[in-house]
Amino acid sequence: MKRARVLIFAVVLSVIPALGQIETLTIPAGSAEDKDLTVITSEQDNQKKISMYQDYIQKYSANSVAVAYANWQLAQAYQSTGELQKALDAGDKAIAAAPHNLDILVSQVTVAEQLKNSGAMFKYAIAGGELYNSIDKQTKPADVTAEQFASDQDTEKSSNKNSYDFFQTAAFNAIATENDARTRMDDIDRFTITFPKSEMDNQLASLAMLSLSELKDNKRLISYGEKALAADPDNLPALVMLANTYADANESMKAIPYAQKAILVAKADSPDADRARKVSAGSAHSVLGRIYANQGKTLPSISELKSATTLLKGQDEQQFAVAAYYLGWDYAKLSKLTEARAVLNEVVAIPGAVQGPAKELLTKVNTARAAGK
Repeated sequence: MKRARVLIFAVVLSVIPALGQIETLTIPAGSAEDKDLTVITSEQDNQKKISMYQDYIQKYSANSVAVAYANWQLAQAYQSTGELQKALDAGDKAIAAAPHNLDILVSQVTVAEQLKNSGAMFKYAIAGGELYNSIDKQTKPADVTAEQFASDQDTEKSSNKNSYDFFQTAAFNAIATENDARTRMDDIDRFTITFPKSEMDNQLASLAMLSLSELKDNKRLISYGEKALAADPDNLPALVMLANTYADANESMKAIPYAQKAILVAKADSPDADRARKVSAGSAHSVLGRIYANQGKTLPSISELKSATTLLKGQDEQQFAVAAYYLGWDYAKLSKLTEARAVLNEVVAIPGAVQGPAKELLTKVNTARAAGK
């Protein structure tokens, strides 16, 4: 997405801060800078235009506005030729010369997205969000009434709201594509400060819970889950995550109600149930099955785990493996060795954390079958 504001021609050469520290680049009509820019923009050959912008930047290096604008345009020229890293570098120089210009930051987000550089994309998006937020932090000038000041702030925010929304979406997308759990969690914390009351809060909570689960930070995980449920009692990812977290912590009295509610909310047997709902219900059934297995309630455990494996098979390989392993364990406990062998043979074919224990259990089951037990 390319969004660029046309340069505004004014009578004074300067970077004009708007009410909330937001800058607009202005160059006076008829000035030497203006005339040289007119020549450059009329050039149709992109490579020549790039060279002309580079010469322009050298010529007017003492003029921060000219440098900012020319580097911004140079970045867009590089972008159009596919030289994205050069575009990003030129954009950084534009930001250095005009750090409070939203449009340059928008352009940088776009280039970073094309480069698939989620870290840079997030950095520019957060900078843009923080710049927008600075509107509310501006000190009222002594010669402006409170009413006029408030009106000016509202106007400033309204005129830049589209950019703010763009930054918010870009920052979220960067978080969603981040593979490192710790970095993702740090970015989520930064996002919630910069974009409070976001419409993406539920999705963000899911990503936060996933990150904290990977980091094994159960205290914060539970806090995020409870916060998500306070906002939406039927938040399915939160219900499933809390059920799993409490089950892993051997707090079955807390895990069971969350798992049971997740099953009701998911409605996995509904004709319109999608993959996410089926996986959530399957995971919740798996939690109940694991808890009952550990409590020695083998028959209820088998019932839950059969439901879990039916829902998870072909939908989520790793969660299916966990549920199937426990189901094989239950069958073995009841000496239903043929059933245990059948389900464990499926698990040992799935690479992952359960594969090793499943192989050990399958060896024991095969030995018992061979001995005629």
